[in-house]
Amino acid sequence: MTSSKKKKIWFISLLWGAIVLPVIFFAVMLTLVSREYFGAMPTFAELENPKSNVASEVYSEDQKLLGTFHIENRSFISFEDISPNLIMAVIATEDARFASHSGVDMIGLLRVAIRTVALGDRSQGGGSTITQQLAKNLFPRNTNEYSSSLDKYSSLFVAKLKEWITAIKLERNYTKNEIVAMYLNVIPFGSNAFGISAAASTFFDKHPLQLNVEEAALLAGIVNAPTRYSPVRNYSSALQRRNFVMRQMVRAGYLNHESYAVLSDSPITLTYLQKDHNTGLATYFRERVRQIMNARQPERQRYANKEDYLADLIEWKNNPLYGWCHKNKKPGNVPYDVNRDGLKIYTTVNSRMQQYAEEALTSHLKNSLQPALSEEIRIKGGRIFGNSMTSEQEQEYIVRAIKQTERYRVLRNAGWSMDKIMANFHTPTEMTIFTWNGEMKTKMSPLDSLKYYKAFLRASFMAIDPSTGYVKAYVGGPNHRYFKYDLVKQSKRQVGSVIKPFLYALAMQEGFHPCYKVPNIPQTFVEGDSTWTPKNASPSAYDGKMVTLKWGLSLSVNNISAWLIKQFNPQNVVDLCHKMGITSYIPPVNSIFLGTAEISLYEMVSAYATFANKGVRVMPIMVTRIEDRNGNVLSAFGATQKTEAISEQTAYLMTNLLQGVVNSGTAARLRHTYMLKGAIGGKTGTTQNQSDGWFMGITPQLAAGAWVGCEDRSVHFESLRTGGGANSGLPIFGEFMSKVYADPSLHISNTKQFEAPLNMRAVSLDCDSYDEKGSVKQRKSRIDDDFF
Repeated sequence: MTSSKKKKIWFISLLWGAIVLPVIFFAVMLTLVSREYFGAMPTFAELENPKSNVASEVYSEDQKLLGTFHIENRSFISFEDISPNLIMAVIATEDARFASHSGVDMIGLLRVAIRTVALGDRSQGGGSTITQQLAKNLFPRNTNEYSSSLDKYSSLFVAKLKEWITAIKLERNYTKNEIVAMYLNVIPFGSNAFGISAAASTFFDKHPLQLNVEEAALLAGIVNAPTRYSPVRNYSSALQRRNFVMRQMVRAGYLNHESYAVLSDSPITLTYLQKDHNTGLATYFRERVRQIMNARQPERQRYANKEDYLADLIEWKNNPLYGWCHKNKKPGNVPYDVNRDGLKIYTTVNSRMQQYAEEALTSHLKNSLQPALSEEIRIKGGRIFGNSMTSEQEQEYIVRAIKQTERYRVLRNAGWSMDKIMANFHTPTEMTIFTWNGEMKTKMSPLDSLKYYKAFLRASFMAIDPSTGYVKAYVGGPNHRYFKYDLVKQSKRQVGSVIKPFLYALAMQEGFHPCYKVPNIPQTFVEGDSTWTPKNASPSAYDGKMVTLKWGLSLSVNNISAWLIKQFNPQNVVDLCHKMGITSYIPPVNSIFLGTAEISLYEMVSAYATFANKGVRVMPIMVTRIEDRNGNVLSAFGATQKTEAISEQTAYLMTNLLQGVVNSGTAARLRHTYMLKGAIGGKTGTTQNQSDGWFMGITPQLAAGAWVGCEDRSVHFESLRTGGGANSGLPIFGEFMSKVYADPSLHISNTKQFEAPLNMRAVSLDCDSYDEKGSVKQRKSRIDDDFF
């Protein structure tokens, strides 16, 4: 054999070897991977039910999506709920041969090898099919770090083979429509949006079915590189990418040239709002629902006081929503996870009432109260604390506040000295702060930042249906991103005079009448070796005269409350408060009517609702039902627990007393400023130094309350005129009710009246029918026992 012939045979053998050996190697590797030699492959069951983090959705009673609980903000939707524009844009850009391949596009791979590697042209897309990308997202690759490039690329090669095999299996188990829908449900779009439902909502505030061509093209383009093509961060790149996608749609026959010419010249128009736990309606309410559902069985050692422990223990036993995730198990006896299991949680909150409540609270703080407090601080030379605090006390307070911060704890644990820590707190740094006009970037020292936030007024508001206990509106603070603490349920503050109606209710229960007259004179209490005489907030022309109980409550006169407490044991008032829904500890002391007890707004609204509900106490309820991701009802929450706390007759008399506060007392501005008509009862409350401003209001259809104050009691208004409950809490209620009454879709009417019991319809509540001695003309001044 000649030398040239040997070379020819050797060359042919080498050529065949170069072709056959890789094929054999590839086939062997595919076999080994499929037989799980290089690790487990997805099982048939996993392919049928792929695991992914699906956000739980929280809905209002009027079926509005309030927000989600999520690790990844993702909600699953079906193919029919996705705009055809988006389907065409994704297929044209990501996988033009999607309809014809079986999971792996060999022609596409060859095209990539020629065009991308040899020519450097990526205009036709990548080599991974939509099904392969779905496999990659459903069953992510190993992200371990490798010691060498060989280990890294070997692992990548095996992962790619696994994706090929998984893609082929997916094609066998699902239709093409199901695959493209699954793909769009799992891929990330950036801005904390996972899946097309979250993306359409985040970027355009739309349902995926509503996306037009240019919006669909934009989202289809983002998929390739969510940060690089983000229309928020990189507008020009996003615009180029959107137009590229539309050119691909033209090439695929999904879009004509004329439409492309028009659409490619249009700017990107967004309705952008990144969805997270701090945005959207009812942020505090949603977080409260999450906390309740995730609650564990109470343990005494975890509670600072007995009353809170007993209250939560009762909740655990009687409220099926409390600890729901641990009381209910999914298949495998595993607790539910509200952040991953795609639950649908239907709540009692009305989205319009919630919007009105948030608007009322924000408007009053932003436009009225905060400017007033800021002006007081300016007049005091920048001192945020009340005039009663000395410079030494102020400095001690600042040091205590510093020691309560996370920054201090981190630095202290790092071994820093106090001097070094204080120097750090005095060093200006770049930060983003909250303002009523939006976030603002500034340079400020941590100490100045601490003082800045201490000077911010906080507020909370809650409204419920007194007959059902359904929570209709729940605002736990001014801004959930910057002020996480829930001031409706978690916070307990001194309640001031809003506790007085419970003392009056005890009097009504014991047979007194709203028009019963008592002397308006100071009352002195002997307590041990000392005496105590409560004072009125201001002098009155009626000092020393006989006045009605109705007059005493309407103007919140301490003389009258002091006279009443002498008629009863303070413990009886405490017991009545607890029967009506207050669970916090209330000291049974003679000064109980001054409201020094610390109680949450949640408890106060629940208790006041008893007056509007004919004496029946109804537990507040937040959720009506919970469904799984497929719409199967897991739990339904019916009527809440009801107990008769006071008689129907007593409740009716109290509605009359509370209406007197609104008609001619401390809450009269509801009539002459907010022009509210109809049956409205209420009570203002203010604590010492105007540290807390309260208003509680009731109508036949709603019970609501508002609280206003700063984080620390030492930061407050200097005058009752600006810091009193009539100026701080009441306007929030007034503006809220004005909007509620103006919205006919809510069916809250100002023509409804508090219904009198049958055996009280002949009882006069007109105090003009009583003489100066407190005796009723032709009637008794106390209610006969027959009425009770």
